[in-house]
Amino acid sequence: MATSKDYRLGEYTFPRGWFMIADSEELNTHKPLAVRFFGKDFALYRGRASGKVVLLDAYCPHMKTHLAAPNNTSYVVIDGGGSNVDGDGIRCPYHAWRFGPDGKCDDIPYHSGPIPAAACVKSWTVTESLGAVWVWHDPEGGEPEWAHPSLPQWDDASWVRGHWDHLGLLNQHPQEVIDNICDYGHLGPIHGSTVDRYENEFKGHTATQRQCGGHRTLTAADGSGAVLHTDTTYHGPGVLISYLTGMFETVLLIMHTPVDDGSIKVWHSLIVKSPSASAVTTTADLVAARQYQESSRLAFAQDFEVWMNKGPCLNGLFIPSDGPFLKVRIWYKQFYNPRAKKHEYLEQCEGIYVPRGAVAYTARTDTVETQPS
Repeated sequence: MATSKDYRLGEYTFPRGWFMIADSEELNTHKPLAVRFFGKDFALYRGRASGKVVLLDAYCPHMKTHLAAPNNTSYVVIDGGGSNVDGDGIRCPYHAWRFGPDGKCDDIPYHSGPIPAAACVKSWTVTESLGAVWVWHDPEGGEPEWAHPSLPQWDDASWVRGHWDHLGLLNQHPQEVIDNICDYGHLGPIHGSTVDRYENEFKGHTATQRQCGGHRTLTAADGSGAVLHTDTTYHGPGVLISYLTGMFETVLLIMHTPVDDGSIKVWHSLIVKSPSASAVTTTADLVAARQYQESSRLAFAQDFEVWMNKGPCLNGLFIPSDGPFLKVRIWYKQFYNPRAKKHEYLEQCEGIYVPRGAVAYTARTDTVETQPS
């Protein structure tokens, strides 16, 4: 596996941004969930009192017991009805020290003196939306720089909510996945697309791809169906949201989160506008939406299969007709370096780019053609 250092991304091993860490359905029981991201182990649980999601560093400071690892034999768990979640806190299954959602120990059952100030674990900024749990990760420890993922369609009764497809662990550095946002040249060979218009735009923490044409998976099998328009944006380094119009009006969600340096966990989902155009979705709408989500997953699987078997692209032999790979790689570096330096990278990449030989998605006079470096 290639690492962040191998890609020469910057000062930090893991990037700054909002990242998905769980499907909300995984927290439908009171049991905590042991998760690993950013090279660290965490305890994730839903508080019994408030129902709010809590993310803590995994290991109790007392004797380094994992707070959320599966445990069926400790009486802390047995007496807790099969869970060591206690109110909005969590008890260590070894000695029953309880840690609140702020990460501070607030109870040691066998101890009558003051609780040591060092009896604490880090509590992380998390939120829940779109049927998922999100964490703000920042190597500098700063507050969120932009809003967490949310969509008005999620609460609109005329849209069918998708489920999260758990695509599992991909042993590739996320750089290889980020490259996809500007990969004009792969759309025909991998997806069977006939690209009529295409462009990329980099602005602040967003990287956008706009394109339209036929698609052999998401329109007609022979590519002769409705034109597929996609407006796809990375909101930071791990949250991809794409608006699609063609066979159905949909919102595509693809999330990836670093697990260790050189591996990521990936999820996929789709929200579909009621195919029957009704104000409230019907059973037929649900069936059609589920079938279309599966078609979308299969389209994404075409990329995924290549990523599973490729070597790290550390110094790609990019040509002007590929797409602005060098620009997206500069854009991506802002998240691996201090916030104070982000403008150094944005000054080198912000703008709209059209690959050589392609037609801009929107007619304008300020498009920029990518050039070899």
